[in-house]
Amino acid sequence: MKKVLLLATGGTIACKVTEDGLAPLLSGDELMSYIPRAREFCTVDTVQIMNIDSTNMHPENWLKIAEAVEKYYDAYDGFVVAHGTDTMAYTAAALSYLIQNSPKPIILTGSQKPISMDMTDAKQNLMDSLRYACFSRAHGVTIVFGGKVISGTRGRKMNTKSFDAFGSINYPVLAVIHDSGIIQYLDLPMELTGPVFYHRMDPRVFILKLIPGIDPFVLRLVSNAYDAFVLESYGVGGIPEGEHYTFREEISNLISWGKTVVLTTQAVFEGSDITVYHSGHTAKAEFGLMESYDMTLEATVAKLMWILGQTREPEKIKELFNTPIAGDILVQEE
Repeated sequence: MKKVLLLATGGTIACKVTEDGLAPLLSGDELMSYIPRAREFCTVDTVQIMNIDSTNMHPENWLKIAEAVEKYYDAYDGFVVAHGTDTMAYTAAALSYLIQNSPKPIILTGSQKPISMDMTDAKQNLMDSLRYACFSRAHGVTIVFGGKVISGTRGRKMNTKSFDAFGSINYPVLAVIHDSGIIQYLDLPMELTGPVFYHRMDPRVFILKLIPGIDPFVLRLVSNAYDAFVLESYGVGGIPEGEHYTFREEISNLISWGKTVVLTTQAVFEGSDITVYHSGHTAKAEFGLMESYDMTLEATVAKLMWILGQTREPEKIKELFNTPIAGDILVQEE
């Protein structure tokens, strides 16, 4: 019987009803008390890392989760992280960079309704996650939710209330789980050098969502507080220009100040291609802008935080950003 470690972090799955709304109060042991049948196919221990609403998740918390996995890695066959849904995709992406090429599964799950409620998805999601943690083909960081197994670098919360909360963006679902059966469609890419653990992230990453009429000067106003800037543009991507927009000037300033600038798209599917239109093509040629292509926004942010924790050399940053990790990017710069 395989040994699984449940790392409890809070979230809706661990919530109780209070006078001020739902609050994460249940421990990992209490979560397990709701699914006693899980012990029929695995041995489960629990560690309470934190007990927070995932809205309050911070990169320092990601490091704590990764450190716990590293500490107990040799003692268990798999790991399940009970997590809130709101920032689960960010945490899954971050752990994909902090723990690379893991031959053991590291699974994130949670729920849209607390496990203590009569009508909840929590019990099934937790059971599915523990079952998948015991599956012979499971490895690396994944999200298990609503019967789907999603790569940690490809998940996104798509629905705020429905039990089918998460989708896999620009990448197939790895597997589906129904009752006690697992159908694996695809395995995460992995080199035979793992696991490799990293211990630093730089949270100084800023996202600017472009809207018509936005003042590019906002980039200068926040430039001292951040080291990397993600411009979330329209469609395949482009840099607004003309009499109302001075984005080129502000981007030039950021780069001259040693900042990292990445262009991505507001569209959920199919990714960026900023060379299609004149505004993006000329900006990329002039500034050597990096772009996220088919990466999710969550993976883009987490990857930049991970990269900036390792290096500040512009060419190395660009090389690492364009290097596929855990299936995070299919299209790469030539």
